[in-house]
Amino acid sequence: MLVAMCSIAATAWLVAQITRGSIQQEQGRELAVDNNIYSTLLGYAATHPNWNEVTPVVQGLAEQHPNRRIALLTRDRQPIADVGGGGGPLPATASAVVDPLAVDPLLVPDAAPDRIDRRALGPFRVPADQRAPEDRTGTVKCLRAMASVVDQSKAPDVEKKCLTSRASEPELSDLKAVFALEGLVNVCLARRGQASVQLNPNLTWRSEYIEDPDGGFKEAPRDDQAIGTCLTTTRHEQLAPYVTQPALLFVTSPAGAPTTTFDLSEGNWRRIGAVAMAILLLAIVVTAAACARLIRPLRALTKAAHRVADGDTPQVAVKGKDELSQLASAFNMMSAARAQMEQLRKAMVSDIAHELRTPLSNIRGWLEAAEDGVSDRDPALIALLLKEALVLQHVVDDLQDLAAADAGNLHLNLDPLDVGSLLAQLRAAHGPRASQDGIVLSVAAPEGLLLRADALRLRQILDNLVTNALRHVPRGGLVRVTARADGPDVVIDVADTGSGISAEDLPHIFDRFWRAEKSRSRQTGGSGLGLAIVRKLAEAHGGTVTAVSTPGQGTTFTLRLPAGFD
Repeated sequence: MLVAMCSIAATAWLVAQITRGSIQQEQGRELAVDNNIYSTLLGYAATHPNWNEVTPVVQGLAEQHPNRRIALLTRDRQPIADVGGGGGPLPATASAVVDPLAVDPLLVPDAAPDRIDRRALGPFRVPADQRAPEDRTGTVKCLRAMASVVDQSKAPDVEKKCLTSRASEPELSDLKAVFALEGLVNVCLARRGQASVQLNPNLTWRSEYIEDPDGGFKEAPRDDQAIGTCLTTTRHEQLAPYVTQPALLFVTSPAGAPTTTFDLSEGNWRRIGAVAMAILLLAIVVTAAACARLIRPLRALTKAAHRVADGDTPQVAVKGKDELSQLASAFNMMSAARAQMEQLRKAMVSDIAHELRTPLSNIRGWLEAAEDGVSDRDPALIALLLKEALVLQHVVDDLQDLAAADAGNLHLNLDPLDVGSLLAQLRAAHGPRASQDGIVLSVAAPEGLLLRADALRLRQILDNLVTNALRHVPRGGLVRVTARADGPDVVIDVADTGSGISAEDLPHIFDRFWRAEKSRSRQTGGSGLGLAIVRKLAEAHGGTVTAVSTPGQGTTFTLRLPAGFD
């Protein structure tokens, strides 16, 4: 799924990028044609006072671009020129407005900041950026000085005097136009309450000098933004008689459709198709490789699962940390647990057979001896048979309890119990045996300590723990049973001063049929189910049982049960 999603995303992204590039390429071609038409007509408008002679120019453009219809209309949509089409209706919106005093910066990215076409010179002969930054002839300075002192009726004579052979005719013409423009700018500034400025030939400016109260002269304060606005406005006034009126430009297909609607070229379509096919093939290869990598461990797991069904407990190789590796690890854990359970099952069957074989063999032997007349059927024989039968009954009862606990069918009758009274009964039951073996059995519990539990099952737990302790404590030893409250729990400790349990045996003492003495002798051990039953009964009460031991010093079993009172 992840590979497929990544492949689809990569394919979509690459195709989108290539399509975008192809569209931009096609748009670039279209815009280049349209910009050429716009720029050509804008040059005409900047150098002619009207559109009277524009038709040959439009025809030339139509010949250069035969798939274009070029139409010029006035603001009120009166035709000026229309070439390359059948004269059908034009779009409602023009492709551009041809105005040399308001150049479209989108179509002419290098347009001047004031949006005046650089080819619109008007009374000037040389573009502003090609003029000298200063008036070296002093013509403008002369015109400025004479205009402020002489009678206006003598202005022609003053102008003639200032323009006498100081410069070439084009330069003098430009300086005269600069002076006229300066006058218009200062009128505009006066309306805005700004001080007058003096224009340089390249249309930069400087402030007029005013008298300084501290002596001398200084430049008057100025607002460059206001000066720039007035300069642009007055340049429009000065150039307006020399350029055409704005016209609407329509560049369409011969049928009249806008040129912005186009189809990709055949080469670009092939390019997009090739890239899409390459990405698709790459996605197929990557997907196939990924599927092969996924299928291989799945097949191994399938084979291992079939082996499990046949009774085997195989392990599979685990590589990496992805989901399949986690599945393989879980399978290995399950297989190992099954192998362990199978081993425990075999051991349990063997242990049960051993536990039942010995008393049954004894009963059979004594009965056969009695039948053959070797042994008399006296009370002693009956007592021996009864003892072995009780051993069998004990093993069967223990197995039944464990089976009920494993199945969750162990029924508990929970009633409030006084722990002190329970321990007193425990001492009364086991005291005689302890005294007979020379062992001190003591119990201690706080007065009024209560516990909600099944009296019979709790007594069974304590009987098993105390019997186990008495079995391993030598003469002169001590078995002490104490109870205490620990928060919401009641804790009962059964401690002895016996031989203790080794560190390697301690983790297994609650396993079924486990005995520290591997010979399975009954001289020091019971059926091997007592502590397993203790743990199951404790868990049925919602509690736990643990053990700590020091070899040679003794063992302490700790039973922790919830008091059961909210």
